[in-house]
Amino acid sequence: MSWKSQIQVRDLEDDQRLEMICLKCGRLVYIKKADICKKEGYEQLYLDEVERRSRCRGKGCDGRFRMAMERLKELSGFVGGIA
Repeated sequence: MSWKSQIQVRDLEDDQRLEMICLKCGRLVYIKKADICKKEGYEQLYLDEVERRSRCRGKGCDGRFRMAMERLKELSGFVGGIA
């Protein structure tokens, strides 16, 4: 089981963005919870189900996406040194 099969769309924060990368053409798209919830019934889906249903809209592509969670608020610079 991956993290995508444990988190539903409704569990996401309103400002949380998901990174979608097309496996065919490499197109990068960011989507928010509001974007997903525009389709009826999608709020109840798990993220792996959203990933399976998503298709790239790039010109002539129609490839599948790989989803990643964006966590910019948790990133911090390396603080350390040589002892």
